[in-house]
Amino acid sequence: MRVLITGGAGMVGSHAAEFYASGGAEVVILDNLMRSRLFGMDKKSVEYNWEYLGTLKGITRIKGDIRNADDVAEAIGSGVDALIHCAAQPGVGFSIMDPREDFSINALGTFTVLEAMRTISPKAAFVYCSTNKVYGEHVSQLPLIEEKMRYRFAEIDGITEEMPIDGTGHTPYGVSKYAGELYAQEYSYSYGMKCGIFRMSCTYGTRQFGFEDQGWIAHFIISAVLGRPVTIYGDGKQLRDILYVGDLVRAFDIFIKGPLRHGVFNIGGGRELTLSLLELIGLLKEKTGRTLSYSLADWRPSDQKVYVSNLTKVRTALGWEPAISVSDGIDRLIEWVEKNKKIL
Repeated sequence: MRVLITGGAGMVGSHAAEFYASGGAEVVILDNLMRSRLFGMDKKSVEYNWEYLGTLKGITRIKGDIRNADDVAEAIGSGVDALIHCAAQPGVGFSIMDPREDFSINALGTFTVLEAMRTISPKAAFVYCSTNKVYGEHVSQLPLIEEKMRYRFAEIDGITEEMPIDGTGHTPYGVSKYAGELYAQEYSYSYGMKCGIFRMSCTYGTRQFGFEDQGWIAHFIISAVLGRPVTIYGDGKQLRDILYVGDLVRAFDIFIKGPLRHGVFNIGGGRELTLSLLELIGLLKEKTGRTLSYSLADWRPSDQKVYVSNLTKVRTALGWEPAISVSDGIDRLIEWVEKNKKIL
């Protein structure tokens, strides 16, 4: 089996690469290593994962850009059995500051990858890492109940794939990711390609370099361990379902190896695996003995007070269930951060 992973040095991409390489697959990762620059960080992030993957058997690394057709063609080579498209600009704040670059990476980059697949390797399975942000502010119109440490939906367990998308604000990030998603869906319908769309909630795991604008769980854990303050935008009661990265990669693999030719899935921890910002701060105090210092600021544009995935479709279609509990997943990430303080 030959697998190409774009954005392979990112957290999700690097775990997918490790998963397939450990199973004996030939893995190629394509990454331009621009994450740190995107977020204005002077420390390396994906470079660590890039170097780590270079130590593993069966992984070929190609430094290149998904917007460059020649780079993508080089990575596909004579063909692949599966392509997991993780490469993206993942920051809402960045998309507002620089919507052109956001569009270029997320929309044009996805189109470039799909076109290369269609012309070189049309029988390969394609997995697209989408986002719950495609639903935009429709989610914020749902009735909520406010509790001491969290908000929660008043009338539903979670967001289904039937949630409306059009006619509301999304942020440029939500729009660019949805544009890429629509192309993936269309390439399935028009060209018969096998395409799985995963609208991800909050995914976290080891080797995640969380910043203020992206990767909040890792950002809070890193800040707590290193004694750095954080800013909470809003009141901290905003709630998300969270999913450990290994569980996400398993879902990708089930789709890739299964009979389905097309599917759009909301994926996250579901109602059983949820966490608010304030609850994470309390959990970190309990697990590490450290109190995370924070200040409050105004809500960010289109920030959903609650997002929880309804997992009915992905459970039914793929026979998939999350396996890693919130406590276990947080423990794994804390342990990784404690061991890697010097690079954080």
